[in-house]
Amino acid sequence: MKVSEEVKRLIVEFQRNEITEYHIYMALAKRSGNKNRDVLKKIAKDELGHYRKWKKYTGVETPPKKATIWKYLLLSRIFGVTFAIKLMEGGEEMAQESYRRIEEEVPEAGRILEDEFRHENLLINMIDEEKLGYISSIVLGLNDALVELTGALAGFTLAMQNSRFIGAAGFITGVAAALSMASSEYLSQKAEAGGGRAKKAALYTGLAYILTVFMLVVPYFLLSNYLVALGVALVDAFFVILVFTFFMAVVKELSFKRTFLEMILLSWGVAGVSFVIGWLARVYLHLEIG
Repeated sequence: MKVSEEVKRLIVEFQRNEITEYHIYMALAKRSGNKNRDVLKKIAKDELGHYRKWKKYTGVETPPKKATIWKYLLLSRIFGVTFAIKLMEGGEEMAQESYRRIEEEVPEAGRILEDEFRHENLLINMIDEEKLGYISSIVLGLNDALVELTGALAGFTLAMQNSRFIGAAGFITGVAAALSMASSEYLSQKAEAGGGRAKKAALYTGLAYILTVFMLVVPYFLLSNYLVALGVALVDAFFVILVFTFFMAVVKELSFKRTFLEMILLSWGVAGVSFVIGWLARVYLHLEIG
């Protein structure tokens, strides 16, 4: 099947993408449970089928992109299989224009594109990943820690004006709040879903809260200037929100910009109000800590 040189170059790139994704899905299938393994192998088979269809037009074999395989396997280890796959498939959506460009010479391109976005997305949504079932618990822990602790630290900062005291107060407040939040999540989930799920939900909530607390209070133990420590803590909060919002936007197919702005404005807004409250407490309650 003859095509122009420009179209052939595009198809060769499509081939490389398909064979790369085939190897990614097969590698993920090897380390997944039975149900997910079958789904991932089915998607891998589809990717290999697309590769062979493109090969009819180019007549060449194309090697996979080893760096891309490594990247998505690493991401799947850190953030989970669903995140890695949806991020990878999201990149394919950007190639739609290239598919449209070759459709005149290769009418089959439209059918392959439809198969990519309908059939494969249907299979991807069948993947059952435990941590995604507890994402609401993770959101609860992270969001509460970011809002409550950034606010508390901002208030402590101007009221106490001593880095180590602020860090200690923040850590004690954070741990107590994490235990309280985990307990509340346990009781809430137990009433709805039973003890087994409740324990895991409480664990996810508590761990998300504690990890956020750790990131926010560490600057106060490393830096003697309490205002600089507050600035670093707010930057830490910014990056926690950035990473988590990106994760949520990918796995839940949400608007990254809108979700990020909501969380950052809420967190920093509470911190600003608490900073003013801390200043008022210091002025009117005459707080002095050496």
